[in-house]
Amino acid sequence: MKPLLLAFQFLTIIPIRVTGGVSERDIAGSSACFPMVGFLEGIVLAAISYGLSHILPPAVIPAVVIAIYLVINGAFHQDGLSDTFDALAIKSTGDPSHDRQRRLAVMRDPTSGPAGITAIAVFLLLKYLLLKEALQVPFHGLNPAITLMPLVSAWSMTMMMAGAKSARGDGLGKIFLGKVKPRYIVFASFLLVALAGITYYCAGYIFNPSAIRNIAIFSLAAALPSLFSGYVLRALFTSRFGGLTGDNLGCIREVSEIAVLLAAVITLKTP
Repeated sequence: MKPLLLAFQFLTIIPIRVTGGVSERDIAGSSACFPMVGFLEGIVLAAISYGLSHILPPAVIPAVVIAIYLVINGAFHQDGLSDTFDALAIKSTGDPSHDRQRRLAVMRDPTSGPAGITAIAVFLLLKYLLLKEALQVPFHGLNPAITLMPLVSAWSMTMMMAGAKSARGDGLGKIFLGKVKPRYIVFASFLLVALAGITYYCAGYIFNPSAIRNIAIFSLAAALPSLFSGYVLRALFTSRFGGLTGDNLGCIREVSEIAVLLAAVITLKTP
């Protein structure tokens, strides 16, 4: 139970108290439960979206869903997205070591630059437009695109932590990076598959034989691009920053969410 509560503390601003001592090993182990946190976030967002569909115009619902999601997460990942893009915008001086220190310093700066603000605006606009498209597909229950968006993206964070190098000698990211053990990856991946099955059930897919092929396509289209983009970004960040930071993980999650929504728009059909 402690790993799940710690995962909630790391990924959301929900006030959850963990009793007893907490070690760095406990915090690193909480990464195995990231998909569960993402799933619960997705269920809440999908349920709200379903309820609002009877009250608000379709064009308003994606904006409300995004706003609630930002409140739940405290815009934590948007901050990472902004800081990462600001750091990437730093021009090279020809000295790799010096450039890395400058970029890391930019990520520590609490203010956002033009690149970071633009990145947030573009990603929010993309998310709104893709959610709007995904919500146009009617379902018997909860929309799987909304449910899987935080689930798959939280799983991608766990996957990127394994074997990664920390760019700094301090920071919360250092507790996770390179310390996610294989059994955490296995458990997180098991949760992904199991919770995706529950998602399809809630969407009315299960017990509909004609939808099995669509389920498989959407699963691969959601998970594989998310994983691929994560590894590409991890390689880029390692090259530019000498490793990963907590901000980079937030950026990876944002990119993963866009990948999931793109997959939904391309593959999802009415069950």
